[in-house]
Amino acid sequence: MAIARNTICLWYDKDAEAAARFYAATFPDSSVSAVHRAPSDYPSGKEGDVLTVEFTVAGIPYLGLNGEPAFKHNEAFSFFRSPLTIRKRLTATGTPSSAMMARNVHAVGTGTNGAFPGKSRRAC
Repeated sequence: MAIARNTICLWYDKDAEAAARFYAATFPDSSVSAVHRAPSDYPSGKEGDVLTVEFTVAGIPYLGLNGEPAFKHNEAFSFFRSPLTIRKRLTATGTPSSAMMARNVHAVGTGTNGAFPGKSRRAC
């Protein structure tokens, strides 16, 4: 994959890795590519704490940043994948379970109160 000219940075309060793994497991063409940890103790954390997470959702690169509690992740950002695109991909496999999934596609938001994975919203 070519290096992205722009990367979307999402701020979290200690949940960046868990959120990235959730999104990578939820959307096609998604993965967690790197987890960067603190090399030593620092004022608001300890050695080994996750600082940033590089991940891709539907082919788009993201950086998850574990900021401080003042910068909580919220519902101002959400992932939405076109139901038609997902249906085409799921029904192409021809299995009964994929056809059922194609009828029940959801958009996954970031939820409320800074929590993830958030509420599923009916997209079709």
